[in-house]
Amino acid sequence: MVEVKYRGRVFTTEDFLYIRTLIAAHPGDSRRRLSQKLCEAWQWKQPNGALRDMVCRGLLLMLDRAGQIELPAVKFVPANPLVRRACPPPVQIDTSPLEGRIDQIGPLQFAQVRRTPEERLFNSLLEQHHYLKYQQPVGEHAKYLVWAQARPIACLAWSSAPRHLGSRDRYIGWSAEARRRNIHFIAYNTRFLILPWVRIENLASHILGRMAVRISEDWQQMYGHPIYFLETFVDPERFRGTCYRAANWVLLGKTTGRGKQSNSYVPNRSIKEILGYPLTKRFRELLGRVA
Repeated sequence: MVEVKYRGRVFTTEDFLYIRTLIAAHPGDSRRRLSQKLCEAWQWKQPNGALRDMVCRGLLLMLDRAGQIELPAVKFVPANPLVRRACPPPVQIDTSPLEGRIDQIGPLQFAQVRRTPEERLFNSLLEQHHYLKYQQPVGEHAKYLVWAQARPIACLAWSSAPRHLGSRDRYIGWSAEARRRNIHFIAYNTRFLILPWVRIENLASHILGRMAVRISEDWQQMYGHPIYFLETFVDPERFRGTCYRAANWVLLGKTTGRGKQSNSYVPNRSIKEILGYPLTKRFRELLGRVA
């Protein structure tokens, strides 16, 4: 019996036969439609009920290349937005200085703006004012705008965590199987921007503290599961990470300086500090579960 392991799931000859039968029964279906039908048949879904369509399509493509199945010809090749990315257009806002203390600027409002009319503003502000520019997240993610006096003052982007991160994994103490099962309970802070004309003492650490209180509930509403741990990277050649440390984030270690495509032990990019923040005292127990 032939077996193939993909994303932690084992597929056998019986599964291959089922896929071949599905393809033969729907000769006019596209690859996408076949993937959706297979997800429905196998109940292959995310915690929020959405089909694992992209993961399933990756499996089908792998099996096609291995000669286990024969997919229908590609009917449509959409433009890849990651190859030819259109930069978010500038949005005009009030850029006059905003200074003082937190208690002087009034209450802060936090808004999760993904899939809202304000997402365009969020994307534009990162593109214009963050040194890494805007980058479209993949997988589970959230975008927050922070407002004061009816003006945006900060942006935070969160996404799915990297699957393999040595110092983080050692800090949590989970097994490879637990990591595979529970990596979605970690959110990665990919961008944090205080707009350059905003100068409020202790604002950044205050925002991080407020985010820690609400992000798990927001993730539950969007994706059907909570968050137990937060993490981020800090480039020490550019920043000291003071706001994270002031908000009680913990230094977990450093990256190796090697990207996913690296085929050697020689660093090919800057080495970054890895900081983490548990959202519950039981994070090790919860993240270490395998049953």
